[in-house]
Amino acid sequence: METMADFEKELTNSFRVIKEGEMVKGMIVDINDEAVTLDLDYFAPGKIPLSELSDDPDFSAMKDLKIGDSLQAVVIQTDDGTGNVELSLKEANEASAWEHLKEFLEEETIVTVKIKESVNSGVITYLEGIRAFIPASQLALSFVEDTEEYIGRCVEAKVITVDERAKKLVLSVKAVLKEKEAEHDREKMAMIVPGSVFEGTVESLMPYGAFVQMDNGLTGLVHISRICMKRIKKPSEVLSVGQKVKVKVLEVKDGKISLSIRDVETNTSDVATDVIEKFDYECEEIPNNPFGALLAGIKLDE
Repeated sequence: METMADFEKELTNSFRVIKEGEMVKGMIVDINDEAVTLDLDYFAPGKIPLSELSDDPDFSAMKDLKIGDSLQAVVIQTDDGTGNVELSLKEANEASAWEHLKEFLEEETIVTVKIKESVNSGVITYLEGIRAFIPASQLALSFVEDTEEYIGRCVEAKVITVDERAKKLVLSVKAVLKEKEAEHDREKMAMIVPGSVFEGTVESLMPYGAFVQMDNGLTGLVHISRICMKRIKKPSEVLSVGQKVKVKVLEVKDGKISLSIRDVETNTSDVATDVIEKFDYECEEIPNNPFGALLAGIKLDE
């Protein structure tokens, strides 16, 4: 039996005017192969064609929606020709999606997405229903030549570009991998005890020293004064890239590792001292300057 409250509600709805572009809310009352029907508390039902549900190819009205759910949608036209209000869920979701994407960018949120297709110089996925591009250079720590192998794979990524006006959304898997690699390195670095000796490989040579990758995967710097006991003008005098060496850890500080090759051989970490060779001073002639004259005739014993 219809109550007075129901009558008042119907009366109010009879005066309500829905306009194109308006955001409306309704409850799903039917789902079929052509459209999703909403009860809008209006004299006409709302219809969302399947093409206006989502751009995501994996979205399925039958699987992702159910009767009784509430949805917000944008009015495309007040009469679709059959007495229904035509709606778009895609447009409604897109409006809020870009706001969420901006938050993901600002907060550096890690998201999980599924790669849908391979395109020129990258792959395509969807985030918040928005088509997103992941460049081949951002799929891994190194450039990916064959992006086809990523199709269907779920990956963790970060949002690196959000441009609503240009409808441009770019993600990076590399950013997440670098962050995880850095965290892993920090954990390994925390385990290093100064004085430990490692096998290593010379990665690169600089005027001030050599970078050596230890067998634990971490790289440290051997200052030029710590390469060998004798004085050298440049590391390349005694080292070459790819050379295998043993290094001792001197210090781990501020994410940097100080190493020594010299101290492995001497088994010390004292500050380097110059080696002064013994020599005899003999003077056969009297030097022709006042200071030299003072030394004349003086014999230096060992």
